[in-house]
Amino acid sequence: MGVSVVTPTYREADNIRPLAERILATMEAAGADWELILADDDSRDGSEEVALELGRSLPVRIHVRRTRPRDLSQSVLDGIRLARFDRLVVMDADLSHPPEQIPELLAALDGNAGMALGSRYAPGGRIDGAWSRYRTLNSRIATWLTRPLTRCADPMSGFFAVDRRSLPALDELAPVGFKIGLELMVRGGLRVREVPIRFDERHGGSSKLTWRQQLAFLRHLHRLYTFRFGLPVRALSFGAVGLSGLLVDTGFYLGLQWAGVGHLLARFLSFWPAVTWNWRLNRVLTFNDRPADRPVPQWAKFAVASGVGLLTNVGSYAVLTSFVAPFSERRLFALFAGVVIGSAVNFATSTRYVYRRRRKVG
Repeated sequence: MGVSVVTPTYREADNIRPLAERILATMEAAGADWELILADDDSRDGSEEVALELGRSLPVRIHVRRTRPRDLSQSVLDGIRLARFDRLVVMDADLSHPPEQIPELLAALDGNAGMALGSRYAPGGRIDGAWSRYRTLNSRIATWLTRPLTRCADPMSGFFAVDRRSLPALDELAPVGFKIGLELMVRGGLRVREVPIRFDERHGGSSKLTWRQQLAFLRHLHRLYTFRFGLPVRALSFGAVGLSGLLVDTGFYLGLQWAGVGHLLARFLSFWPAVTWNWRLNRVLTFNDRPADRPVPQWAKFAVASGVGLLTNVGSYAVLTSFVAPFSERRLFALFAGVVIGSAVNFATSTRYVYRRRRKVG
């Protein structure tokens, strides 16, 4: 039985040859057929030339993903689609993941595991090299944030083995950034078995972990939380967006008055940038898994939904303070209750009519 090693690359030309040679030695010792698929994010650093030269004598192929933006996870998915074998190993090209431990991952996969994960933090695993406090803290916080999603010790690992036949449909996946392993284990519901590994410092090149990638990880985490927990996470996200919109509303309201606009007109005008802010942020975050309808009609529907929510908010306040004794004496509670009721109506309307679900075909 053979194995396809899928390696996402971006400007790793210096590491490709030693990686292929170490995989060759490991696979020959194990007596296994293999191939190395380099899923490249359009490096333009000589990676293609190195891969083509290696491909003359070794089962090495390169697939260059020329679309933008660059995305490691999408590169891995492209590599999986091109793989010849059903048993797959995904690993980095910077030589931080030891190719010599591929047979251990495959052996673990032959048990009842859906994914064999090369783990730095499982008993017996270790990190060679001196990590900075920032890098250590960053890794630990990211791991802690995934606890509600998975209980494995090292869910951030990019070194794992899976059987393609146990994966969900690749078109149904929605990864962002680096953590394709986390995407597969959560959306695929895979049973994970961790294999302790020796994680080394990268050899050559430079780290791709930037603040943009960290923001992408948070977006990815938000998607996975929404997938796993559904309505509660979506409602919390909608509420958080609403709070940020309140700040936008207040800022414009005060700014317009500072510019000499009367307070009633300022209150009317400040509503619209806040609605636009909320619509856009909910489109990107709260309902990112739903189709992106044409912007202007969707914005108009969201403005109507927000208006209905605002009327419900004010109406609830009026009713509570006029007819419910405890609230008539404690109007601040009535205000909060009106905000909650109005927000709930806005959320329900937006969920049902503004950001509609995809219709299943067939």
